[in-house]
Amino acid sequence: MQYNTQMTEIDRDLLGMRDYPPVLSQLRTAWQFSRRWPVLPMVILTLLVFAGVFAGALATHGEAAGGIRDRHYPPIWMQDDRYDRLRDNGINPASCLWNAVRGNPEETRRADVCQFHILGTDHSGRDVYSRMLHGARISLVVAAIALLSGFVTGTTLGVVSGYAGGWIDEIVTRLVDIWQALPFLMVALVCVLIFGQSTVLLLALMAALAWNPFVRVIRSQTLTIKNQAYVDLARVAGCSTTRILIRHILPGVINTAVVIATLSVGSLILAEAALSFLGAGVPAPDATWGSMVSEGRSYISTAWWPTVLPGLAIFLVVLSLNFTGDWLRDRLDPRLQQIG
Repeated sequence: MQYNTQMTEIDRDLLGMRDYPPVLSQLRTAWQFSRRWPVLPMVILTLLVFAGVFAGALATHGEAAGGIRDRHYPPIWMQDDRYDRLRDNGINPASCLWNAVRGNPEETRRADVCQFHILGTDHSGRDVYSRMLHGARISLVVAAIALLSGFVTGTTLGVVSGYAGGWIDEIVTRLVDIWQALPFLMVALVCVLIFGQSTVLLLALMAALAWNPFVRVIRSQTLTIKNQAYVDLARVAGCSTTRILIRHILPGVINTAVVIATLSVGSLILAEAALSFLGAGVPAPDATWGSMVSEGRSYISTAWWPTVLPGLAIFLVVLSLNFTGDWLRDRLDPRLQQIG
């Protein structure tokens, strides 16, 4: 007996099936792909890493090079008489960046085309584009070192606290409560007043900030995992505490730790920018995005680019890191099957 497998239009409507035009089908496919994979956030983060690693080769000017005569050059897409005179002489603005990419920064700095500033200059005549590249490098280094130390310290304390229990768990939990009760910015400013502004102090403050988000979440998962049957069997088999923690507990919490680390990078970059904005970050003349926003805020009514462009970079990077962290959580957490 044969059945008619062709569905009527009413059946297709009831099942939610539609025949989309080719353009809408392609847009729908692209939208589903962007939901499944964080394409745009990964592109932004890739550009950040590329800019930070190759800042010395991509920069068209020195990080601290400038002069009062070159102050507040507008970005290259804005009309300005100084740019017009160079264009009238047949100078191509793109050749400045091209020479830098080819690895000829000295040739670029000697040429007249160096008067072109891709993203303009600040109140001291320093090139905003070059300083943003070097600021990306500092943000990456500070976030990476602080996150690595926070990942190791926070995960270790969470696993040990949850598994050991008793007075060890009480001490670790109270340390977390005390640290969360302290105003971080005030503590950072006091430390700068006592020890002076330095990169080492900034890294120490970032590392002290990074470990806290890991402890509570990892501890709660450890409390659940340590009562599983395979952990009890490991104890009966005579496994040592160290072996149980490394071979049986840690693999069950490492996915969560990776997600927390991804979500914490944005917070660390924001914290570094806030400290630099308040004058407690990396000492001058090294450029950071936070210090660039702080230095340019007094001139924002006449020259917005030294403040808005670094602030926009902070916003895009932190937003991309948050999206990537949410995607990792959906992919790694079996309880959140939002992505098919």
